Amino acid sequence: MAAIHKLLNGHVYNKTNKKVDLNDEEYEGMVFGLYFSAHWCGPCGEFTPKLVKFYNTYAEKKKFEIIFISSDEDEESFKEYYKEMPWLTFDFKQKNKREKLEENLEVDGIPTLILIDGDSGEVICTDATEKISEEDPKGKDFPWHSDE
Repeated sequence: MAAIHKLLNGHVYNKTNKKVDLNDEEYEGMVFGLYFSAHWCGPCGEFTPKLVKFYNTYAEKKKFEIIFISSDEDEESFKEYYKEMPWLTFDFKQKNKREKLEENLEVDGIPTLILIDGDSGEVICTDATEKISEEDPKGKDFPWHSDE
């Protein structure tokens, strides 16, 4: 079983709202970006288009998939914001699980993009938002590793 599947308890959906099995072989060897963001967040609104561009350019060749984890207050706002994104999403209704993820991954603000090795579940990079925004927008050194 892929560790990313276990981490998210299978609560992941695609753009057509179909449940996604992260144990599927198409996700083997992938790096996953857990994108914590919200419609109401100004900095998120600035970062999301950069992330969409990065994803559309590099996802396939870098074996990279993103899962949006919404901090929106209501489902309508979540749905409106998710329309801007080409990737997967974590089930909006799983608020308790989202809060546990935020706590376990030490998310202390949004936007936050955390890179996870999908097979092992190991956190690779906790500051991928900064890497895409400033340090390496072309992904030359992707997947980045957090300086610790």
